[in-house]
Amino acid sequence: MEANKHTYTSAATALLQKLIATPSFSKEEDATASILFDYLNNNGVKPNRHFNNVWAANKHFDPVKPTILLNSHHDTVKPNAGYTIDPYNAIIRDGKLYGLGSNDAGASLVSLLHVFLHYYTWENLAYNIIFAGTSEEEISGKNGIEGLVPELPAINCAIIGEPTGMQLAVAERGLMVLDVVVPGLAGHAARGEGQNAIYNALPVIDVFKNYVFPKVSDLLGPVQLTVTVIETANKAHNVVPPDCKLVVDVRVNECYTCGQILEELNVQINNAAVTLTPRSMRIKSSAIALEHPLVKAGMAIGSKPYGSPTTSDKALVSFPALKMGPGESARSHSADEFVLVAEIENGIQKYIELLDQLLLNK
Repeated sequence: MEANKHTYTSAATALLQKLIATPSFSKEEDATASILFDYLNNNGVKPNRHFNNVWAANKHFDPVKPTILLNSHHDTVKPNAGYTIDPYNAIIRDGKLYGLGSNDAGASLVSLLHVFLHYYTWENLAYNIIFAGTSEEEISGKNGIEGLVPELPAINCAIIGEPTGMQLAVAERGLMVLDVVVPGLAGHAARGEGQNAIYNALPVIDVFKNYVFPKVSDLLGPVQLTVTVIETANKAHNVVPPDCKLVVDVRVNECYTCGQILEELNVQINNAAVTLTPRSMRIKSSAIALEHPLVKAGMAIGSKPYGSPTTSDKALVSFPALKMGPGESARSHSADEFVLVAEIENGIQKYIELLDQLLLNK
């Protein structure tokens, strides 16, 4: 590994610069998918493409063996309004590679791709390896990893590349967004008519503010409920609003399903006239056991397990998955996003050290 470390880093950094320079908003990743496809092809790999997802299997793939998926995404959010540099310029300054998607999750993507190339021609590995650069992660789209997995050979476990400082995100919160409607009755404010839906919403808001779900995760803490939007349809100052709409951000720990959370909230609100409608219940909380070989291998190289407050494609797969990658989560979606070139180098090295524990039967 040591002899190839700098070569891998240089190639990975150059590829990441090319990806940064190519806009790839969610559902608009055609160009970056083509870059990944051509890059694999030019490195002697036979890639496949499904929508804007690009994947490949190791040269000596054996269907009898278990399979590890190395996955990260190549879509990005829109640039933060606070950027002071061109988000697509991909400049390197003082060891920092700047640009949209550099940290989230371009560094993980190019690191995992080169780790895949490192093992691609090896024979007698204990596991097969599949690399997948996927789309629509930032919007949890159905044509991203969720749409790709049925096209792949059976996956036994995965490393999901996201910025974790190369620590082991063994659990992550799920997300459920609720649209809540509290009814009232329209009337004229001057005559004291109607039933004010805003006032009716106060005890409902109080539930979201104060209710504590009893099961608390050792890794993720309690379920978090946050009212983030409140609005009424009418804009006139003298009309009592007939309904009040809330948006509630629900961060779920692994102790509950989204369905259980929804059922309990309805019990606590105890008002059949109030409707709670989840936008989706797909983004579940997930956890991989500390005894899993991936986690044990990560701990053997000095990385530490923790619970992640953010969501990723880990939530959309059914097999055990470890979230791990170069960069820092706090930089994601920030203005003047960057990743250290040294973090890419360390990421490649740590990924290989971890996988050596498994693939070489250490």
